[in-house]
Amino acid sequence: MLFEQLDIIEPILKALKSEGYTNPTPIQEQTIPIILNGNDLLGCAQTGTGKTAAFAVPILQMLHQKKQNKTGYHHISALVLTPTRELAVQIHDSFTAYGKYTGIRQEVIFGGVSQHQQTLALRNGTDILIATPGRLLDLMNQGQIYLDHLEMFVLDEADRMLDMGFINDVKKVISRLPQQKQTLLFSATMPEQISSLANRLLYKPVKVEVTPVSSTAEQIDQAVYFLNKQDKFSLLLHLLNEQKVSRTLVFTKTKHGADRLSRELNKQSWRADAIHGNKTQNARQRALEDFKRGKLKVLVATDIAARGIDVENLTHVINFDLPNVPETYVHRIGRTGRAGAAGIAISFCDREERAYLNDIKKLLGQSIPVVEEHPYKIIRTSTPLQSPAPRNIASKPMMQIKKERKEIFIGA
Repeated sequence: MLFEQLDIIEPILKALKSEGYTNPTPIQEQTIPIILNGNDLLGCAQTGTGKTAAFAVPILQMLHQKKQNKTGYHHISALVLTPTRELAVQIHDSFTAYGKYTGIRQEVIFGGVSQHQQTLALRNGTDILIATPGRLLDLMNQGQIYLDHLEMFVLDEADRMLDMGFINDVKKVISRLPQQKQTLLFSATMPEQISSLANRLLYKPVKVEVTPVSSTAEQIDQAVYFLNKQDKFSLLLHLLNEQKVSRTLVFTKTKHGADRLSRELNKQSWRADAIHGNKTQNARQRALEDFKRGKLKVLVATDIAARGIDVENLTHVINFDLPNVPETYVHRIGRTGRAGAAGIAISFCDREERAYLNDIKKLLGQSIPVVEEHPYKIIRTSTPLQSPAPRNIASKPMMQIKKERKEIFIGA
């Protein structure tokens, strides 16, 4: 199917063509007609399926058609609520790209930066507002934002809102929205609290489910390496050099671990930076832009940024540390293999992470191929256990071994 077959208006078709889009993804093909028909929608789709365009394109079209013969102040007609700053910026960029020939205005607001520039932009009026919950509530309480003219509301990444503790803020926002509106709710998973919220928020919704979280894109080649924890950094360097990776995303468990890993990579002449919640907004955006432009070879991220990173032609995702929540694994590797492209997802697994790997395999309903041959594989020995040697004999060789070991250990 082509976008032309979805009854999309010419200004948006022109923008889609200029972005290189000709064929809609499955969720776009199913969702766009439903939204254009005015129905509420419950979309269950994992990241990387083309979800943003699935709601951005019809929203732009409907607002463009309604505003063609209208003049005057641009009241907020559509609100998109999303959990992270990175994702908010990404969605704003998408609306800007798809709507560049429509005359529809869009603005983005998020916390972590001064509100001054954001409030100035809002005073000039906007048709579409993309926001994170905290900053939106702040500006609403200050009387900087009014949603009386709202016609469309999108709650994006609803399960992530729950994971990050934003669900109460979301409910506060919802309580202040007009009753009459079209509502679209998207979530990669559907836990009980999100299902309950959807039942209260949506009116006779049409449900669209594409690529459930328990499955991953078929184009992603997955592999796992078993090794000792202290060998992870050495294996990472080995793979970066062996596979001649031009751009890869590496996930760690902690912010501290991400910073340490990026520093050590730079020492080894690999241009790298870290992105996580403790970084300033400007630093995060600068790192992400440098990564997109190819100035950085490696971007190290924590899970809070997992759904906010959308980089074309990202071939490799490496799980330096396995996540303890199996759904997070799917979201991580979904950064590659996006919208039908091929991708490679590599995971490192030490002894302490074996249970996490088993949970991931249960969720996927399949095994992940194990790479047996690599320089840092765990050597299993069948030599019978013997009584330990006296301390004064064994201690000296062991100390020498530890002293001579040159590998760099990156702690979690």
